[in-house]
Amino acid sequence: MPYVTVKMIEGRSEEQKKALVEKVTTAVSETTGAAEDKIVVFIEEMSKNHYAVGGKRLSDE
Repeated sequence: MPYVTVKMIEGRSEEQKKALVEKVTTAVSETTGAAEDKIVVFIEEMSKNHYAVGGKRLSDE
């Protein structure tokens, strides 16, 4: 049973997250041969003040 975690900055719509989960599930099934009903996808959303690139939080830009 594959488990996939997607970490991203918050702000995507529910429709975008639904499409993401569907496409990730399909890709994992096609590449691993796992049945789609056995694939688990977690979406972890972070606020911009909890994410930094190059020593700067995205909320500070």
